[in-house]
Amino acid sequence: MDCCKNSCNSDLTLLEDTLNKYKSVEGSLIAILQGAQEIYGYLPIDVIYHIAEQTGIKPAKVMGVATFYTQFRFQPVGKYLIMLCQGTACHVNGSDRIEQAITEELGITDGQTTEDGLFTLKNVACLGCCSLSPVMMINDETYGTLTPDSTKKILKQLKKDAQEGEQ
Repeated sequence: MDCCKNSCNSDLTLLEDTLNKYKSVEGSLIAILQGAQEIYGYLPIDVIYHIAEQTGIKPAKVMGVATFYTQFRFQPVGKYLIMLCQGTACHVNGSDRIEQAITEELGITDGQTTEDGLFTLKNVACLGCCSLSPVMMINDETYGTLTPDSTKKILKQLKKDAQEGEQ
């Protein structure tokens, strides 16, 4: 089955090293999916079918595993992925006010990406930084003891940095 006959948008050669690394490792589907998401930023459907072809695993099973774990994404995310903690400590300390500030500043809600492709908001169950609550991660950077004002200031600075980077 040639999954990409009519709709291949992804450069599947980028996945070769990952597939070769795990081709003889039993139970490595999650690692392959993680590698694919690291390469493409999300899991495009043509990549899912390619993984199925190359591993001999039925596409439905590959998709079943990918949809079971919340770490996997099926849509491209913005340059800045905002992971907002909604764990107990963050909730008690006002994560709902932080989410509202993000919505006011960026015009997006959980799971959405700004029209310019710059920001994506994802609520997560816990970031493991309870002493910093409320807390969010933007890409690899952690921001804690947030207030609505400090959150908006962080987002404005990232917007400014992105605009300056374009020039």
